[in-house]
Amino acid sequence: MGRTAVEIGANTFQFFTRNPRGGKAKPLDLEDIAAYLQFAKEHEIVAPLAHAPYTLNACAKDPELRKFAKETMKDDLQRLQHLPGVNYNFHPGSHVQQGEEAGIAYITETLNEILSPAQNTTVLLETMAGKGTEIGGKFTELKKIIDGVELKEHIGVCLDTCHIFDAGYDLGDSVDAVVEQFDREVGLNYLKAIHLNDSKNVSGSHKDRHEKIGEGEIGIETLTKVINHPALCRLPFYLETPNELDGYAREIAELRNLYRQ
Repeated sequence: MGRTAVEIGANTFQFFTRNPRGGKAKPLDLEDIAAYLQFAKEHEIVAPLAHAPYTLNACAKDPELRKFAKETMKDDLQRLQHLPGVNYNFHPGSHVQQGEEAGIAYITETLNEILSPAQNTTVLLETMAGKGTEIGGKFTELKKIIDGVELKEHIGVCLDTCHIFDAGYDLGDSVDAVVEQFDREVGLNYLKAIHLNDSKNVSGSHKDRHEKIGEGEIGIETLTKVINHPALCRLPFYLETPNELDGYAREIAELRNLYRQ
């Protein structure tokens, strides 16, 4: 992943800790990890982001599914101890008609069981589009989870531009207003990363369909404001647009050209 990032002009990248649909992780290769750390140092790669499998649901109705999520996340965090400076992002989950309060309680319980004072990794709650019974489509839901976490120094948020736009936070109306609302309701001190994506849908659609940069409903003008916003511009940005490598290279080059900081 490090070599690919350099080849397309990136200085960071996101990777899945295991198959995005779940399953066992490959055995750790400590020699490969050491080689990556040296390569990252030489090429100034910073703040890679580990992404948990999509299938994890820390607030599932089925206790076995919650147990699977908890055990997988705990194993991921133990493995990530070998990669200092890497944060760990996950989708909070869907409460499956149990209600927001129950869902938030289960997520908080999971985090309190897996977080350790000695860990190197910050765990990031991802903002969601709010489709179905997803937790995380409202900033206030994320804050309720954070409020219940005991080791707050190990918790943060990854803001996805497509997700919040689809959730109804219309960046096109005012990036400033959305950032100010996030600060009021969660706190910018918890914001650690940004998934930079355009959206195939209008704001408030609750559909979560990513689009290439500048080709969706958010648009290049608004995304330019996002990457240059004084509260956001120093954060790491990760593309999750529907692209092949050449498309990512073009987007990275375009965004670098539009970045004014």
